[in-house]
Amino acid sequence: MRRKLCFVVNPLAGIGGPLALKGSDGEAGIAALKRGAQLVSPGKAVRFLSRLRFLGLSERLEIITAGGLMGEEEAREAGVKARTVYQPGDWPTSRRDTVETVKRCLREGAEIVVFTGGDGTARDVLDALGDAVERVPVLGVPAGVKMYSSVYAENPEAAADVLRDWLARRSLCDAEVLDIDEDAFRRGELRTRLYGIAKTPCSPRMVGASKQPSQSTPEEEENKRAIARYLAESMEPCTLYILGPGSTVKALADEIGVEKTLLGVDVVHNQRLLARDVDEEALYRLVEKHIEKGGRVKLIVTPIGGQGYILGRGNQQISPRILRLVGKDGLIVVATRGKMQRLRKLRVDTGDPEVDAALRGYVRVVIDYGEELVARVE
Repeated sequence: MRRKLCFVVNPLAGIGGPLALKGSDGEAGIAALKRGAQLVSPGKAVRFLSRLRFLGLSERLEIITAGGLMGEEEAREAGVKARTVYQPGDWPTSRRDTVETVKRCLREGAEIVVFTGGDGTARDVLDALGDAVERVPVLGVPAGVKMYSSVYAENPEAAADVLRDWLARRSLCDAEVLDIDEDAFRRGELRTRLYGIAKTPCSPRMVGASKQPSQSTPEEEENKRAIARYLAESMEPCTLYILGPGSTVKALADEIGVEKTLLGVDVVHNQRLLARDVDEEALYRLVEKHIEKGGRVKLIVTPIGGQGYILGRGNQQISPRILRLVGKDGLIVVATRGKMQRLRKLRVDTGDPEVDAALRGYVRVVIDYGEELVARVE
């Protein structure tokens, strides 16, 4: 007997990331469309469905979905059969379309909901499940700007592997769905609250832990300052430094007297601020121009606490085409001792499987003044 899978795509998810909008909910998604941003979520949905087909799962599943870019078109591109039970209204789609799709799926007897999106989509799915939340699990294909909830697989292909394992064992775990204040996030403030608890397949390919806030103990803060002093003394002249989000990287900016955005991407040259809170296009132009002149580029990033992502989550301005220019040799990873002790591994999910593969392997992580450890990126 074929299992019924509800598949819903939020086509706007992640669209605001490369534009440094720090989210895609509501007006931000519409603003990104008006600025000509490219959709990223449909491509990740196709990757998930293509992996399902490769694993031979598409024939074991009855996939129920919504019309257009909410699932129907992605299934067609991946060569997977799907039955449409809901047609979205006007473009762009809205949270109402997501909620209605899931409700229609439930009436059709869906046994699991797989969605492609970010934390906003996760909240919408949870709302739609209602009383069914205890018996119908959810699985997130990561495609948003913010993915701090713990319902996501590591990447689209991993989501298909998780589904395969769930079909074999049907084991479930509790997962947090977090609510992020996007307006505060754009002001550089990270405010989260627990929105609800969902059931999700148990698997080591799930991200698992929600984002953990940075520690603010005196020891942790001194550790950040020591890392900052070491990096500041090591900065090379005539080198472009891309500073990713995070308090550990911000400590470096404070050390050299540069006003950095806590949750944005900034650019420094000769220890002076060159660009603040840049979007992907502006960052690419800066990097390309500097390299054309024979200059070097370094990228400084810190892992997301509890998850371990160094690229692809919360810093989508640093796109695959920029990473190809910088290269793995230009990557500098920094993290406090405490953060590294709490992390199981480092991860990347840039949206480009080839770039991800090039970044995987071992990297050095600066954990204190003059001290590094070797960690594996998976």
